[in-house]
Amino acid sequence: MSKRDYYEVLGVGKNASEDDIKKAYRKLARQYHPDINKDNPDAEGKFKEATEAYEVLSDQEKRARYDQFGHADPGAGGFGGGTDGFGGFGDIFDMFFGGGGRQRGPQRGADLQYNLQISFMEAAKGVEKELDIPRTEECPTCHGSGAKAGTHPETCSVCRGTGTQEQVLNTPLGRMVNRRPCSACGGDGKIIKHPCTQCRGAGTVKVRKKINVKVPAGVDTGNRIRISGAGEAGDKGAPPGDLYIVVYVQADDFFERDGDDIFCRVPITIVQAALGDEIEVPTLDGKVKLRIPEGTQTGTSFRLRGKGMPRVNSTYQGDQHVRVVVMTPTDLTDSQRELLRKLGDEIGVKPSEQHRSFFERVKDAAKDALNWE
Repeated sequence: MSKRDYYEVLGVGKNASEDDIKKAYRKLARQYHPDINKDNPDAEGKFKEATEAYEVLSDQEKRARYDQFGHADPGAGGFGGGTDGFGGFGDIFDMFFGGGGRQRGPQRGADLQYNLQISFMEAAKGVEKELDIPRTEECPTCHGSGAKAGTHPETCSVCRGTGTQEQVLNTPLGRMVNRRPCSACGGDGKIIKHPCTQCRGAGTVKVRKKINVKVPAGVDTGNRIRISGAGEAGDKGAPPGDLYIVVYVQADDFFERDGDDIFCRVPITIVQAALGDEIEVPTLDGKVKLRIPEGTQTGTSFRLRGKGMPRVNSTYQGDQHVRVVVMTPTDLTDSQRELLRKLGDEIGVKPSEQHRSFFERVKDAAKDALNWE
């Protein structure tokens, strides 16, 4: 499977500054670090991918080569291929977050995303939806401690509560101390000898939560709604993450949208186009009257001000553009054909051109009008 573009991985543009790249990596590292996302099977791969991208883009020389050759750098044998597991990535993570050789503190809960599909009219008017969200919450039995009722987590005897283990190495450069999270307690500094029977020591339980979300009028596909604290439960009493609702608006059979404006096509007869008329046009707020002037040509567009989409959290509302399409009559009787021929004579259409000029030209124009400019 081919690697993703490093800029895409970090979510930055190719002209991103060093500070932008650093901030992007910091955000992803916090989100996907395996110590924070033990229950997320995809976290390890995403963390390694983000770290590999940062290793290249944070180094000016490597970044220049990557911009020129991509992943097939002939001078480096490909980027990011020299590190296995998380051991090599630890130094980068430690640089940002103070190192793995400390007791692991409470971790904020992960954010969640929910894709919400709504209709065109729901987007125009706003809507309230009840969502069923799978998430984790603090265990109600142990209140997040992970320990069975009547017991408490005990100080780890291996690291004595520090959460770290030290290994002294004698090297040609002298003695070096390597600090790593304690293998016994995983860096917590505490051991749960009697796990909670409900959460089995995790401190959190999986639930399905009913959440009401108000979708404001005017939203469009790709808009996000943030619900603070509705994400995954935090660790050791840390605050929960957030829930992000990503909106997807279904297409409408009649209206088309472009920003705050909407567009529609309305058919009229040859008589209405020639003599003028008053017609009813559907809008987001119901039908309104529209005056068609005498001699209107097919494809003519009329603007209904303030009848378009509302702008989110604003009093402004776009316009509705109505394009009329003159429809050619079919299945004419002999008397109707004779009347049209006489009309052709009256308006100066040659007999040999009557059929083509009056019917086919209008039909061709109507077809052209179906394509928006």
